[in-house]
Amino acid sequence: MFIGHYAVGFAAKRAAPQVSLGTLFLAAQFLDLLWPIFLLLGLEHVRVDPGNTVFTPLDFYDYPLTHSLLGAMGWSLAFAGAYLAVRRSSRNALLLAAVVLSHWVLDFVTHRPDLPLTPGGGTKVGLGLWNSLAGTVTVEGALFVLGVVLYTRVSGPRDTTGRYSLWSLVALLTVIWVAGMVAPPPPGPIAVAGAGLGLWLLIPWAYWIERHRRLLAEQPASGGGPEQ
Repeated sequence: MFIGHYAVGFAAKRAAPQVSLGTLFLAAQFLDLLWPIFLLLGLEHVRVDPGNTVFTPLDFYDYPLTHSLLGAMGWSLAFAGAYLAVRRSSRNALLLAAVVLSHWVLDFVTHRPDLPLTPGGGTKVGLGLWNSLAGTVTVEGALFVLGVVLYTRVSGPRDTTGRYSLWSLVALLTVIWVAGMVAPPPPGPIAVAGAGLGLWLLIPWAYWIERHRRLLAEQPASGGGPEQ
């Protein structure tokens, strides 16, 4: 899943309005942001295998540190602990832990059985939504639309930048998602890792967007807003 993870980041703003969209995106995609680093370090592996599923040519045959259930739980706790140490909000820390863990849950729905329960364990799970292109587009697209709608009901633009920067991000995410379905397979794991590292650029973009938006409960001239 791709834009479905960002959908969780958008939607979580409703539950934690004081948490920046950048932080929510970081949490929602944390496992996939770590994954290309682990690929380049040789700690995890992927192969390009056209036809592996209808939706993606990637065979995720070895990623126990980032995408096992136990690993995802560990990263969730680590993320929440780091947030708690900086922001001192246990409520938001718990919510962010849930957002991080949601990544594994959504991957469980979309992936074929390639998600290990524990690092080194033989049991792998996945419901295989990616075997249906129509099903994937319907489910993930609906999640994304819902997430964006929930976000815009909590956050409004302070200025023109706040309006158009958000919708340009939504458009870019949609283009990346569609391109992933129609583009030819990547040449190899290094290219896959490079594309994955590029997703880090969306995090500072989301923080920048939040600087130009306000919570709808605020007055337009208010100097308050989400954390940065």
